[in-house]
Amino acid sequence: MGTIEAVIWDFGGVLTTSPFEAFNRYEQAHGLPNDFIRGINATNPESNAWAQFESAQLTLEEFDAAFAAEAAARGCKVPGRDVIALLSGDLRPRMVEVLKRCKAHFKVACITNNVKSGTGPAMATSDAKREQTEAVMALFDLVVESSVEGIRKPNPEIYRLTCARLGVAPDACAFLDDLGINLKPARQLGMQTIKVVEEDQAIRELAEITGIKMPSA
Repeated sequence: MGTIEAVIWDFGGVLTTSPFEAFNRYEQAHGLPNDFIRGINATNPESNAWAQFESAQLTLEEFDAAFAAEAAARGCKVPGRDVIALLSGDLRPRMVEVLKRCKAHFKVACITNNVKSGTGPAMATSDAKREQTEAVMALFDLVVESSVEGIRKPNPEIYRLTCARLGVAPDACAFLDDLGINLKPARQLGMQTIKVVEEDQAIRELAEITGIKMPSA
């Protein structure tokens, strides 16, 4: 393995709790099949309503209607606005501490697939969350947002763009994301990747890659 110069982070599902948990709670409350929302987002993932909204091709109003149409085609009623309201997870304090420790040794960046809704890159939906997420975002040397760049993970160009702005080669980077589809192109570019399944597992793997002593649970 090469020498690490930068650690690159996804935001939702890595530094915050996963929005998938909120999706499942919504589905249960509304009598929808489990993982119904994820299923819609996984169908035609490069051209569906979600993909177009994250790459700034649709307005919130257009996404609301387009997602509702996709849900209706599967026999259920789910307005796109309802899904957007579920995106802002809760910060994971231990992961934030891990980010701070990495920042003391490496360049740190965030690549986030987000939408023009809520406040800031983390799409905060309340003043308290906005203040918390702004403090975390301020730790990064670089934040790359799909809704600003017009490209989104897993497009390899967003990883190349991030590396170019950081001034590092892909093979000198570690990258954390909770979605395997986003890790594959990063790995193909030469990054060392970590799929965040659980907090403990991700921190343990990052410690192995970086050699940094991480905070215990």
